Amino acid sequence: MTASGFVLFDTAIGRCGIAWGEHGVAGVQLPEAGEAETRARMLHRFPAAGETAPPPEVQKAVERIVALLRGEAGDLAEVTLDMNEVPAFHRRVYDVARTIPPGKTLSYGDIAARLGAPGAARAVGQALGRNPFPIVVPCHRVLAAGGKIGGFSAQGGVVTKRRMLAIEGTQMNVEKARFDGDEAFGFDPSLAVAHLRAADSVLGRVIDTVGPFRMRLRPAPSVFGALAEAIVYQQLNGKAAAAIFARVCALFPRSKPTAARLLRTPEDKLRGAGLSRSKLLSLRDLAQKAEDGVIPTVAEIRDMADETIIERLSEVRGIGRWTAEMLLIFRLGRPDVLPVDDYGIRKGFAITFDRPELPPPKELAAHGVRWAPYRTVASWYLWRAVERATERKVVPLGGAKEA
Repeated sequence: MTASGFVLFDTAIGRCGIAWGEHGVAGVQLPEAGEAETRARMLHRFPAAGETAPPPEVQKAVERIVALLRGEAGDLAEVTLDMNEVPAFHRRVYDVARTIPPGKTLSYGDIAARLGAPGAARAVGQALGRNPFPIVVPCHRVLAAGGKIGGFSAQGGVVTKRRMLAIEGTQMNVEKARFDGDEAFGFDPSLAVAHLRAADSVLGRVIDTVGPFRMRLRPAPSVFGALAEAIVYQQLNGKAAAAIFARVCALFPRSKPTAARLLRTPEDKLRGAGLSRSKLLSLRDLAQKAEDGVIPTVAEIRDMADETIIERLSEVRGIGRWTAEMLLIFRLGRPDVLPVDDYGIRKGFAITFDRPELPPPKELAAHGVRWAPYRTVASWYLWRAVERATERKVVPLGGAKEA
């Protein structure tokens, strides 16, 4: 493949390259081990090309690739590719692959069938293994039979492939966290940490200091039960809240608290367990909304979007965005939650990035875009940054939320 020019550019997965000639984009290069290696790879692939500013149409392609790898909508269908030296069968494979939208996948066999050659799955795999235009021709969206990840020839292999799929919101064969005690995450923690290291070198230093991601999910019998516990714990230290919640649960000795049972329990008994008037009203409202179907069931909440869950739960007296976000993180194990109003998150950001003041939530949210789709994991490391600073007596823990 010939090209007249190339340029390197930064993305959420590292520094990529793109080359072009008079007939369009001649090649795309995924990140190598470092910038020097990526540049050397481009020069090896396109020895006649010089490193220079791209023409407008190539610059547009670069911007769309960058947006796509940030998890934004990025339409690459209009990027013109120079396929003059690409074998005819490979062209057909690439044309089909380019129809796969972000968040979706096909198998090698699916593409072979669409080409009218159902026995050519291996040949499809070989064509995609020689793909000169990764990302634009999204070979990362093509899986082996049975949804298996398959191979990937780029630096990092299947880890890079999983990262790209995760950024696009593709649901892989990872069991979603269950609400009844199964503490499996709905994402790969090691993949999340690798992504954060590549996306943010400063946060990467915190990861190096703190060590592996060790967050554990908290089992709960139901959505109602998790929210009831959250209400009791609000604005109390852990020991006092645990004692009150235990006394509330003791009112139902042969079963766990449910919405219907709580509504039938006299007010004086609930107050006698140590509930304040405000928390009693919140629990009553939660129970009534659970009975009315406003609070989603376990089956319903698993398939709901994060923002939809937050909106639904915020209808309950005493439950706001922060409480809903804590449920998303510590009960459901959702991968991409950044509680920008949380004191501990803001303090952790200030410590990590050597800031004299807490960042405004909007600034934190803007910076956190680079951490997507693993902002939950980034949040955990920011909480840990506060803990470590407290242990060194650099700053007080203050109002940091328990993580």
